[in-house]
Amino acid sequence: MTDMAELKKRKEALNLAIVYVDPDAFIANFMGWLEITAFITAQRAGLARIPDDGITPGLSEDQLKRADVQNVGDDAIFAFCMTAALKGDKAAVDKVEAALVESMGKEFPGSSGLWHFRATIETPATLEDFVGQAGKKLLLGDIPPPPLRAKEDWSTGLRFFEKARKSNFVHEIMYPLAKWTRERWTETLEKGVAFLQHIEDNVPVLREALEDTRNDQSFIANSLLKLAPAVDMELNDEYQGFLRSLARRI
Repeated sequence: MTDMAELKKRKEALNLAIVYVDPDAFIANFMGWLEITAFITAQRAGLARIPDDGITPGLSEDQLKRADVQNVGDDAIFAFCMTAALKGDKAAVDKVEAALVESMGKEFPGSSGLWHFRATIETPATLEDFVGQAGKKLLLGDIPPPPLRAKEDWSTGLRFFEKARKSNFVHEIMYPLAKWTRERWTETLEKGVAFLQHIEDNVPVLREALEDTRNDQSFIANSLLKLAPAVDMELNDEYQGFLRSLARRI
């Protein structure tokens, strides 16, 4: 099939692989996702029609190098690397990379996204740079000492939150990110309050933030907003308003 139902079916399979950091499922469903998105893009542009047999066309070596296919690959790989980083599962990323290199070569769709998690970027400039470098540290288990840990967790959470909102896999990233956020701030509450700013003011705020039991975008936004002063981070009025709007549940 080459319709939107097939797109949904293939995305659901990839969604689960990303949420649960399942490298085998990701590898098995990655090419199918590239094929269906490339076909529907071409169809909308009037460059393709539904095949008589109803089977989504495969992609040639040249088609795999096209910008639209590469961008779709980058988005999916980036999402998988983010959720893997939140679990500290470097082996999962290694397995996906090895399989895709073997099947499509070093410049496989998504290789540019993966690069941000592999390279050493001395001066990050883009959101992808910041997320990739933070993710790389999580994958390597490079945890900062307690006095710096809460601030780095907050900064990592902010970057991941911003990147997730730009992804086609926003919900699949947000749930693991919310769980990670809860774990990190629970650890801070239990072991690291001595390193927070203005402890007497911010510990009650931290406790209140953690009382929200739902692991979703609103919980993350509220945590970023309310706990910025605890790690000596400033948010301008516009960004505070943005987070406040996302933290609000209707």
